[in-house]
Amino acid sequence: MRQFTYILILSLLNVFQSFSEPVVVGAERTGEYFPLLEGKRIALFSNHTGMVKDKHLLDVLVENKFKLVAVFSPEHGFRGDAGAGDHVAGSVDPKTGTPILSLYDGNTSKPGAGSMDKFDVLIVDIQDVGLRFYTYYVTMVKLMDACAEHHKHMIILDRPNPNGHYVDGPILDMKHKSGVGWLPVPVVHGMTLGELALMVNGEKWLPEKRICDLKVITCLNYTHQTLYRLPIPPSPNLPNMTSVYLYPSICYFEATPVSLGRGTNLPFQVYGHPNMKGYDFTFTPRSMSSAKEPPQQDRLCYGVNLSTLPDETILEKGIDLSYVIDAYRNLNLDDYFFRPFFEKLIGVDYVRKMIKQGKSADEIKAMWKEDVVKFKKQRKPYLLYRE
Repeated sequence: MRQFTYILILSLLNVFQSFSEPVVVGAERTGEYFPLLEGKRIALFSNHTGMVKDKHLLDVLVENKFKLVAVFSPEHGFRGDAGAGDHVAGSVDPKTGTPILSLYDGNTSKPGAGSMDKFDVLIVDIQDVGLRFYTYYVTMVKLMDACAEHHKHMIILDRPNPNGHYVDGPILDMKHKSGVGWLPVPVVHGMTLGELALMVNGEKWLPEKRICDLKVITCLNYTHQTLYRLPIPPSPNLPNMTSVYLYPSICYFEATPVSLGRGTNLPFQVYGHPNMKGYDFTFTPRSMSSAKEPPQQDRLCYGVNLSTLPDETILEKGIDLSYVIDAYRNLNLDDYFFRPFFEKLIGVDYVRKMIKQGKSADEIKAMWKEDVVKFKKQRKPYLLYRE
């Protein structure tokens, strides 16, 4: 009941906000950061989401005669059209002639001295979704470390977190640190990239406790109660807000044989398997540009369609492991259901064990309650927006 009341309050606040001032993202506040760029060689970490109204930030900077020397691109590439985990090669932006240096080419962990020597200031402008296993923040943190090592200044043009209204999930056990879990934060940390970067500095999470010379250009008219709807899909398999809201609950299927809809028109909104029993809903994953060779490709899968769930229902539950538990019990594969990647996603050992023991989603969620309380207290000094 308390959770329902909380979601109702959020919804009412969001309705109220729709009649007030719209959110202004950091990139739109050119008066705040243009003066910091005068006479500087500039690198940009961004992708297709780095829009300033109807223009990309790269174009805005070039049009204003700033010296752009390089663009760093993340997973999915600068144009945001590469599939998850795809090799992304470096290239040149055809419109501006700016070199694009991929940070997701299968080899690069962070830029080397050759790349870092090219610029004086690095601008970060990219839309995150606020999940520990969403890789954009990992790339940002690696860039923070490179800037700290090479004495470069970083400016983060902040954007709202579409999952910024709550904190949920266990804090990562750092023995499971990986490219899908880089910091000791919960699955849903509820912070913007700007806030998270400040926390990285403040908690000295960079190697050798390095500190990145950092400035955050904040959003206007945004709070952590704002239910911000993304104007542009952040990556190919998060095409709408339903997928963004369900992502914290069903991404764990990536570490099982169950399809979560990659290779369909409903990625991260369905789940199923050819051998699941008792379901009428079916789908067949196909290979496509955003999902090459998806799990259960070309096989008829039986399962569950979550795409019609109202936003309020998804938000009320937060992380909901009942979907994973349902598939685990239905398939009856025991340990063959889980892959080692599962712990990298969920971040702790006890969740797999509790699922195997027959525990409910609520019983498992109770295990990380103290983690949520601890983290909300820990992050408080770094918040830039009202909770």
